[in-house]
Parts: sequence; structure tokens; C-alpha cells
Amino acid sequence: MQLTTYTDYSLRLLIFLGTQPEGKLSSIKEISNIYGISNNHLSKIVYELAQLGLIKTVRGRNGGIRLAKPPREINIGWVIRQTEDNLDLVECFNKEHNRCIITSACGLKHVLKEALQAYFQILDAYTLEDVIVNSGSFNTLLHSEPIEKTNS
Repeated sequence: MQLTTYTDYSLRLLIFLGTQPEGKLSSIKEISNIYGISNNHLSKIVYELAQLGLIKTVRGRNGGIRLAKPPREINIGWVIRQTEDNLDLVECFNKEHNRCIITSACGLKHVLKEALQAYFQILDAYTLEDVIVNSGSFNTLLHSEPIEKTNS
């Protein structure tokens, strides 16, 4: 299973904010420059993560964004479920759009469903705090030279 770019960038944004000192506000432009992600794309992600209650946005001249809760309270599996728009690994997972003629006899869908459940069982065991345990190294990497922006 491959995560969408949207989910990848959402996780990167949370990682960045999770490595900042508690309460420090960061700007979309700053994060955009560091990761090489377009401001527009990152703004959409910020909006959704704020709607999900994961980040806090502060408007105004000295505004910015920060985590809305401690990293230990942000579950990786939950974030991925919220940011992925389609977790149907194969056509037969979607009853509305399934046109596969072997669905009724095929056991593969059960194997893949079990694999997806195992995938999320592992992701559900981790929080943002677990993935930023090495925040000193993150800060060194994140504050080196900005990379060229992508069009995503």
C-alpha cells in the first residue's frame, strides 16, 4: 500500500511541528520552504489538520501554526485513516464500484483485508512522539538548506 502525497505531507507537517519547542508558532511559508512543498498545497493540509483538531492556527501578523495537542496524543494510524481518501486496496473492497466477476469465489479479498487490518494495527501502536524521538537530528536536518519546491 502506498500513501498519497497528501498523507505524506500531512505526516511531515506534524513531524515538523512536533519537533518545535512547545508553543512555538511556525509559518506555512517556513515549512513549505524547508520541505520544498508548494504553499498552496500545504495550506490545504493545514486547514484539514486544524479541522481534525491536530493543529492550532493563530491568525495575524505574529500568527502561525503549532500542534493542538502533545505528540503522544497524536496516533499515526488515526492520522492516516483521516487523510487517505481511499483505503480500497482492490476493486472488490468497494461494493458500489466492484465489477470484478470473480468476487464471489475469490479469497484474495479476505487476505488483503486481513493485511490492511494488520497494517493499521501496527500504525495504531505508534504516536507522533514515537516517530520524533530523535528530535535533535530532525532539527538539524530541517534547518539545513531549503530544498527546491515540488508542484504537488
